[in-house]
Amino acid sequence: MKTKKKISLPIQILIGLVAGVVVGIMFQGNPDIATKFIKPIGTIFLNLIKLVIVPLVFSSLIVGVADLKDAKQIGKIGLKTFVYFFVTTAFAIIIGLTLANLLNVGSGFTLPSDQLAFEAKEAPSFIDTLVGIIPSNPLNALVQGQMLQIIVFALIIGAGLLYTGEKGEFVFKVFDGLQEAMIHITNGIMKVAPYGVFGLIAPVIAVNGPQVLLPLLKVIGLVYLGCFLHALIVYGGSIALIAKLPVATFFKKVFSPWAVAFTTSSSAGTLPIALDVAENDLGVSKPIASFVLPLGSTINMDGTAIYQGVCALFIASVYGLDLSLGQQVTIVLTTVLASVGTAGVPGAGMIMLAMVLQSVGIPVEGIALVAGVDRIFDMVRTSVNVLGDITCSVVVAKSEGQLDEQVFLNPQTTSRQ
Repeated sequence: MKTKKKISLPIQILIGLVAGVVVGIMFQGNPDIATKFIKPIGTIFLNLIKLVIVPLVFSSLIVGVADLKDAKQIGKIGLKTFVYFFVTTAFAIIIGLTLANLLNVGSGFTLPSDQLAFEAKEAPSFIDTLVGIIPSNPLNALVQGQMLQIIVFALIIGAGLLYTGEKGEFVFKVFDGLQEAMIHITNGIMKVAPYGVFGLIAPVIAVNGPQVLLPLLKVIGLVYLGCFLHALIVYGGSIALIAKLPVATFFKKVFSPWAVAFTTSSSAGTLPIALDVAENDLGVSKPIASFVLPLGSTINMDGTAIYQGVCALFIASVYGLDLSLGQQVTIVLTTVLASVGTAGVPGAGMIMLAMVLQSVGIPVEGIALVAGVDRIFDMVRTSVNVLGDITCSVVVAKSEGQLDEQVFLNPQTTSRQ
């Protein structure tokens, strides 16, 4: 008797995504139904993922640092990670600005006077961000989910355990066990991912129908094109030229975290499956994955940077402002530095966009032009952010001799088959 071949999770997620789009189109005339009855499915799924974020990030970083065994190695890996993130973010914003300039992103769009009701939240200064990353009350940071503070606190504890030696082994084992528990819980959550994806995407399509998207279609298209080019050129180039590994294999194996990031718009929420893929499918060592990926989910914002560049020029053009080269360089610098303080949760890019607009004198009220379809942007920029995190983990692991290339090259090493 022939046994039925089980459909892999990436395909299930894709089916959920397509089904959500179709149902969303069906309910465009009455989006309240999709919002009332379908959205809760996605909300429950998102809440389940959020449930494991703080304990997973905290325990993963402590285990990642303590597992390195060598304090000098922490500094070396940390430096490589930060340099990679900052350089790729700079490339991303340059790609966004170049596309927006070449294709004249704001041409032909007339600003409706009734669309300027959005009030942006005040963006934190870079100095405030630096000062704020040291938690005066670590427990409060854990309770409130302050990711930068949690990361710093975890790194400090991990470094302390590293220097403690044998006396810290028990504490290390506790956090190692907590991390494993969170991963097992996440595996259970991921089994319902296709339903969650369906519940998240259907209301977005129902509310943001073609009639809303048409005026912004060029902007959306440019952001998506920029993200595609960045993933292909920068990430593909990193894998091919730095790690010297096949690009096609890499992109095939990272489909699952990409799909989850695309639909949840949360790089922090995608962290559990990203860790799983990096370790089990790509051969990245646990210490490297546990160090790079949680850090990247907070400070690596390449997709968001592309969005900043395109949207800044779009809003400036609509207001009749021509940005000089100097102003565009300011956008690059502001975006790269601001990425440190942007949390990997849905919608965080809006504050960052306000910061960018203020830095070059563009009316912040212009955010109203893109606020209505921010979720459409959020999906692609978050998925690119996650791809960047995973790419960095592969590049750093390869440079440190902590990448199992047999696992990477083996087409069968996909835990979600």
